[in-house]
Amino acid sequence: VQLQASGGGLVQPGGSLRLSCAASGSIFSIYVMGWYRQAPGKQRELVASIAGGGTTNSADSVKGRFTISRDNAKKKVYLQMNNLKPEDTAIYYCKMVTRAYEYWGQGTLVTVSS
Repeated sequence: VQLQASGGGLVQPGGSLRLSCAASGSIFSIYVMGWYRQAPGKQRELVASIAGGGTTNSADSVKGRFTISRDNAKKKVYLQMNNLKPEDTAIYYCKMVTRAYEYWGQGTLVTVSS
């Protein structure tokens, strides 16, 4: 199983990006999909997660700006990021959790700078 994250890049403050993460291989019954981020010199932190039924959870710092969604049939998870701030600069990682395992993507860099 591999998770491929994409959509990162350089954006100005106030701009938007949409991250995508697709799972390939034999992965079934994905309970939770989520996005984490790690800024230089900081620990990895949860950005947002979404359960199979659609219940979402997000960090206070991104509430009202970021939206997580998932496509179960395509085994994909998305993160729509609006009104980006310099402090959102980080490597963003996707994660998918099944009954037996948790899988991580390779990370995609988001840089917010003018």
